[in-house]
Amino acid sequence: MTETVLPKTLFNEIDFTKIKTEGIKYVGSKHKIIPYILKMVSKLNVKTVFDGFSGTTRVSQAFAKLGYRVIANDLAIWSKVFATTYLLNERDRRYYLPMIEHLNSLPGKYGWFSEHYGGDPRNPNAKKPWQIHNTKKLDAIREEIEVIAKDDIEKSVLLTSLILALDKVDNTVGHYASYLKGWAKRSYNSLKLEVPMLIPKTQEHEVYQDDIFNLLPNIEVDLAYYDPPYGSNNDKMPPSRVRYQAYYHIWTTIIKNDKPELFGTTNRRKDTSDKINYSPFEDFRKNPNGRFVASDAIERLIRMTNAKYIIFSYSSGGRVPISELIRIFSNDDTRILEFQEIDYKKNVMTYMRWTNEWVNDRKESHKEYLFLLEKKSFK
Repeated sequence: MTETVLPKTLFNEIDFTKIKTEGIKYVGSKHKIIPYILKMVSKLNVKTVFDGFSGTTRVSQAFAKLGYRVIANDLAIWSKVFATTYLLNERDRRYYLPMIEHLNSLPGKYGWFSEHYGGDPRNPNAKKPWQIHNTKKLDAIREEIEVIAKDDIEKSVLLTSLILALDKVDNTVGHYASYLKGWAKRSYNSLKLEVPMLIPKTQEHEVYQDDIFNLLPNIEVDLAYYDPPYGSNNDKMPPSRVRYQAYYHIWTTIIKNDKPELFGTTNRRKDTSDKINYSPFEDFRKNPNGRFVASDAIERLIRMTNAKYIIFSYSSGGRVPISELIRIFSNDDTRILEFQEIDYKKNVMTYMRWTNEWVNDRKESHKEYLFLLEKKSFK
């Protein structure tokens, strides 16, 4: 596999704005703030990084490209598949070309995915994530991946290719908790797989799919990067709100290929319901002491982290206010070294109507907070 050539500025410094990563459309994606994160880290003496909530793995990809040893973790199985593709693969892209070409050449077939997620393009009010010609390809390709993949890494690369291709022809605003009423222009395009943007493996990276609190006692790194899911700060948010794991239920099903029990108008996996799938970081409630449950989770996260530095990313739309974050990060063991407030266009999801009872009508601009913390007790 050829070595990654890093883009440079006129002053022969790494141009962090041109470090390329890839991923699916994702609520809370850190794609736009990766340059800020990388520049913040470049000032530190860091060799190992723990990406505790890796999501689409864009941040992990960027760290790996810069030569850091990365430990990626996320509860989502699709995140583990992405991380396996970008961090553990040692084969050159040319190795995968014949397999990708073979998968693209398969004739479509009507199967489970077409039955539940394929829509007729002649119906302007289909409200399905894909048109039927693409779900037929999905049915055929997903079945064939099971036949031709020789190991978990090879299978992960092919599944990543499939998910990236499906993301380009979908009929959504970036998640799968609701679908566009009319067909998006891109949904008429034909599904076409490509070899993912594989990264030359220069370090012994690690990939996990675990509850972060179970994993933390076994992790010791120079830097921990945290981008936890966050609950809305809108007090009108209904208790039945959809959580991050449920936004991307379809990717879980494609990877597991387990034909699960479904519910709701969007055919969500039953195991993504709020009663089953829970994260304290998204909890909108307060504990008996009047403190947000999410605040307690963040404080516990920082306390349990065994790293010299922590970069913590959070949204201004999150449940925990910035004043509370500052309080959590300022104690006898932790201090704030740097803080950045980044303003960029709010994701279209924020303007969506989730139920008939609730609409997020906040007018202020969306901001992303980046905290660089130092743990004084780390040796």
